[in-house]
Amino acid sequence: MSETTQLSELITLRDFLRFAVSRFREAGLAFGHGTTTALDDAAFLLLETLHLPIDSLEPWLDARLTRAERTQLSAVIETRVVTRKPSAYLTHSAYLGSHRFYVDERVIVPRSFIAELMLDAEAEGGLPFGLDGPPSSVADICTGSGCLAIVAAHLFPAAEVTAVDISRDALAVAAQNVKSHALADRVTLVEGDLLSGGRLARFDLIVSNPPYVTAAAVARFPAEHKAEPVLAHLGGDDGMDLVRRILAAAGRHLAPEGLLVVEVGQGRATLEAEFPMLPFLWFDTALSHGEVFALPAAAFQGDMGSPGKRSGLGKAKTKPAKTSRRP
Repeated sequence: MSETTQLSELITLRDFLRFAVSRFREAGLAFGHGTTTALDDAAFLLLETLHLPIDSLEPWLDARLTRAERTQLSAVIETRVVTRKPSAYLTHSAYLGSHRFYVDERVIVPRSFIAELMLDAEAEGGLPFGLDGPPSSVADICTGSGCLAIVAAHLFPAAEVTAVDISRDALAVAAQNVKSHALADRVTLVEGDLLSGGRLARFDLIVSNPPYVTAAAVARFPAEHKAEPVLAHLGGDDGMDLVRRILAAAGRHLAPEGLLVVEVGQGRATLEAEFPMLPFLWFDTALSHGEVFALPAAAFQGDMGSPGKRSGLGKAKTKPAKTSRRP
């Protein structure tokens, strides 16, 4: 279909939504950057391009579009198909709950089960991760776009938040998001390698969504995932290289009653086999089972042991996954 014919035959948002879904399915696009289907991806791309609420499709479906808007939608649909870049990069926007973040190719597109747990708690007016009280200090390790640090700052309004990343490019994006959320007085950005930054002290809560994808899986990435920084995905042969380093250093950076929360993807079995005496508490979400763990500061008071050996943490047992309260 030529652009002239397309613009004359596609008039409403419903027309463009149907057309986009057909093009995305025909082209075999991959999803997973905040959307999971061609329909969801097309709806996000079109609504965000038109500056309409992304959670409110129905009221606009039969609205007639101006020629300028139709030209814009036609172009962005074709760009999505030809470049296979995630829609978040084309619109420079991604959402965690109601929180919007600027994104580009310098950072991974925000998506995190840790964020889901925090947003659930925010919606319910409670605290995530079984916390007894709100933390006064929070660290977000591997912050990327700054999304988890910013969500934490909104959830814990009295907390000082430190966001760490090894990538200067990522921190530049995070700085833009911290500014847009008006949190520059509470969120401090630190360039550093995990928990080794010289400016890091002890925290009541440390959260991290580190790279945890295996090298083999990264090599098989579709184009959409290859568009993201490989540094934000690659976790070594078994995906757990950076998680091991976080575990090794966490005890030095947690307050006495502090808590470490880490997202590890499919790494649960690997970690439980390697650290059998760490009392991992695993969390479920609506879309995941046992991909996020929590460990209290007390778990790091002894020798965690080397791979495959028992550690010196007494008789602590691995705890079962906590069932999400979401339907």
